[in-house]
Amino acid sequence: MEIQLKSEITCPNCNYKKVEEMPTNACQFFYECDNCQTVLKPKEGDCCVYCSYGSVACPPIQENKGCC
Repeated sequence: MEIQLKSEITCPNCNYKKVEEMPTNACQFFYECDNCQTVLKPKEGDCCVYCSYGSVACPPIQENKGCC
């Protein structure tokens, strides 16, 4: 399976969507929505904002390596 590096993040506050490139060497714990400026944090049990709000899980999870 090919690792996907782009994920569409959906803000749970305003439903704004934006495609972002995920880092491959670190987790992203915070993400500020461009539309409403809400700062997103991972949901309990998730390692990063991409796993919580993205259309694609982060690269380490895609590779079955566990959290970043």
